[in-house]
Amino acid sequence: MLKKYSFFFLVLLATLGLQAQKLTLEDVVIKRTYGQKAVYGLASLNDGLNYTTLENMGKEIVKYSYKTGEKVASVLDISSLKNDSLKSISDYQFSSDETRVLLMTDRKPIYRRSFTANYFVYNFVTKELSRLSNGGEQQLATFSPDGERVAFVRKNNLFVKSLRFGTERQVTNDGEFNKIINGAPDWVYEEEFEFNRGFEWSPDSKQLAYMKFDEEQVPFYHMPMYKGMAPEHKENKLYPGEYSFKYPKAGEKNSIVQIWVYDVKSGHNIQMETGKETDNYLPKISWTNSGTDLGIFRMNRLQNKLELLFANPNTGDSRLIYTEKNSRYLETDFLDNFQFLDDNKSFVVLSEQNGFKHLYLYDMNGVKVKQLTEGNWDVIKFYGYDQVKQFFYYQASAVVPMQREVYGISLDKKKRVMLSTQAGTNNVDFSKGFKYYVNTFSNISTPNLVTLHEISGKQIRVLEDNSVLKGKLAGMQLPQKEFFKFTTSEGVELNGWMIKPVPFNPGAKYPVLMTQYSGPNSQQVLDVFSVNWDTYIAQQGYLMVCVDPRGTGARGEEFRKCTYGQLGNLESNDQVEAARYLSKQSYVDAKKIAIWGWSYGGFISAMTLCKGGDLIRAAIAVAPVISHYFYDTVYTERYMGLPSQNPEGYDQNSPIKLAKGIKGKLLLVAGTADDNVHYQNTIEFAEAMVQAGIQFRMMSYNNRNHGIRGGNTTRHLYTMFDEFLQENLK
Repeated sequence: MLKKYSFFFLVLLATLGLQAQKLTLEDVVIKRTYGQKAVYGLASLNDGLNYTTLENMGKEIVKYSYKTGEKVASVLDISSLKNDSLKSISDYQFSSDETRVLLMTDRKPIYRRSFTANYFVYNFVTKELSRLSNGGEQQLATFSPDGERVAFVRKNNLFVKSLRFGTERQVTNDGEFNKIINGAPDWVYEEEFEFNRGFEWSPDSKQLAYMKFDEEQVPFYHMPMYKGMAPEHKENKLYPGEYSFKYPKAGEKNSIVQIWVYDVKSGHNIQMETGKETDNYLPKISWTNSGTDLGIFRMNRLQNKLELLFANPNTGDSRLIYTEKNSRYLETDFLDNFQFLDDNKSFVVLSEQNGFKHLYLYDMNGVKVKQLTEGNWDVIKFYGYDQVKQFFYYQASAVVPMQREVYGISLDKKKRVMLSTQAGTNNVDFSKGFKYYVNTFSNISTPNLVTLHEISGKQIRVLEDNSVLKGKLAGMQLPQKEFFKFTTSEGVELNGWMIKPVPFNPGAKYPVLMTQYSGPNSQQVLDVFSVNWDTYIAQQGYLMVCVDPRGTGARGEEFRKCTYGQLGNLESNDQVEAARYLSKQSYVDAKKIAIWGWSYGGFISAMTLCKGGDLIRAAIAVAPVISHYFYDTVYTERYMGLPSQNPEGYDQNSPIKLAKGIKGKLLLVAGTADDNVHYQNTIEFAEAMVQAGIQFRMMSYNNRNHGIRGGNTTRHLYTMFDEFLQENLK
C-alpha cells in the first residue's frame, strides 16, 4: 500500500504544480549520489559453509554463515594492526589452508586491467603482517596451491617468494619495457583477450607455467604528454614529453608469444612446443586438474580456428586434443567459459555449433560426449559443475534477450531447474561445494537486491536491498524506462528502451537523444536498474532512447555476426532506422533528434550523423574509432578480417570516407593520451571534415585516457554535453 500512496502523492504534487526534487548533473556524474550498493569482496571459504566480504571502507574482512546469513566473526581488521603502510585493502586472497591471507593495497592502474600494487601477507597463526617484497611494487601476486609460495611480476620479470624461508627468487631475467614481458600480457592481449595474469601454478605447486611476450617487432605508438594538471607532469613544463608503447594496429606485427614452465625445485625453465607458426595467438593456459598436462590454447590470426594442445610440462612436448572452427570468428567467451572438470575426465566448452551459444561436454581426448543445453537462445556464462549432484550451472538469456536467468541442468539432462525467480537480470556466486549461492538481482524498477539461498532455491537472508537508495528516491519524480521494439524497413526487429520526461504529455512533442554502444556482442538494452546521465537527460525534457542494432548480443549467432567484415555499416543503418521510427511517433519532435556514444558508440554516432541526413540534428562522438586501420590487430581483425583481404570493408565503413554527408551539428571529444582509441582517430576525422567544408565543434582533454577523467574533467565534460544539447535540441 505504501508504494501506491507514494505514487498518488507524486501525481498530486504534479497536479498542484509543485516541484519534486530533481536530479542534478553533480548527483549523477560526479558524486553518483544514486549509485547502488552490492556485496563486495565475496569469497567462499573452504568448508563451503561460510563466506567472507570486504567491509568498513576496505579495512575489515568479515566472516558470515551461509546457513544463517549472520556474521560469524571479524577475520581481520587492519586498523588494529601496528603498520602504517597498510591503510586499506583493495583486494584479498586466502591461502589454500586459510592460514594466510594476501592483502593488496596502493593499486595504481597501468592500462584497463593491469596495475601495480603493494602486497602484504598476514599469518593468522603467528599474527604477523609482512610485506611480500621490499624490491618495489608488484603485479598479480598469487598464492601457490599449497600456500607456501607467492608468484608475482615486477618490471616485466617473474618472481617467486618462499613464505616459509622469506627468500625471493627471480624466475626470468630478460624482461624489459617495450621488449620482453614475462608472466603478464602485452597491451593488445590484455585489452582484447581480457586478462591480466599470464602465469598459472601447477596443482601440486611444483611448477609455474608462464607466457613470454616478445614485442620488439611490434610498432610503437607515441603519445605526447604535456605539463597538465591533476595530475601535473612538471618535467614537461616547457617541452612536451612522450609516452611510447607497443601497439599493433590492424595488419601489423604482433608479439611473438612463447609458453614456458618453471620448475620450482630445480630452478630450470622449459619451453613448451606450440608449433613453428608464430603469427598466431596463444591467449590462454590452463593446467589439467591432475597436473600431468598443461593446456595451451592456440588460435590463428583470423581467429576462426582455435586448438587445445596438451603439453608435457617436464619435456615440453605437445599434442593436439581439440579443435573449434567457425566460418567467421570465435568470441573470447569461449576462452572465458572453458573449464576442466574435477573428475579429470572431461571439460566443458561454450560453443556456437548450432547457431546459438550452448554448453558442450567433451572427454579429455577431445571427443564430444554430449550437448548439455539446447534451444534458440544463448548461454551467457558457465558457473561450474557440482560433481556430487552431477549438475551444471549457467546463466542464460532464455526468456527474452534483455534478461538474464540462472539455471542448473543434470548430467543426464533429465532435470533442469531455474534458480532465479524474478524477471530481470540475475547473477550468482556459488559456495564451494555448491550448497549455497548469493544471487544479485535487478530490473528497470528494482535496484540491486542481493539474497542468500540454499541450492534448493530457498531464500535464507537478504544481504542488501538498497533501502537507503530507495528512501532517497521515494520523494523524487523520476522518469522510468520502458521497453519497446520495432521492425526496420529491412524487416529486422530491434529491441529498445525509452525514458519519457515526467510529467509526460502525449500531446506534446519532445526532442530525442539516442544513446548506444552498438559494438559486437554488446548489449545496452538490458533489464537493469540505473539512475544516471540517461535519467538526468530525460528529466531535462528530452526523450531518452536506446536501441541495440544488429551485431549485438543474446540473439543468436546470425544476428550477432551479420556485421562481419563491415563493422559500422549495419549498426549505423539501424540507428538511422531507429531515428526514422521515432520521428513518426506523435510525441516526438522529428526535427530535433540527436545521437551520442563513447568509443565504439562514438564511432556509430559519427557514422549515423554521416548517413542520417536531415533526420539527425546533432551528434556527440566521444573517443570514437574513426578508421578500422587505426585500431588494434586482435579486435579489428576478429570482426573485419585482415586489411589486405578486406580493403573495401575497411575503407568504406569509416566516417572519414563519409564526412561529406554530414548535415547536422557534431561535438567531437577525445583525450590526447588515450592508449586505447588513439587521438589520431579524432585528428584525422577532424581533417576530413575540414576538407569537406563541414563545421563542427571539437574538444581535446589534455593527458586524458579513454575514460577522460581526472580533477575537474568529468564535470567539465558533461556540462559541455548538456550545453551542446540545449543549443541544438531545445
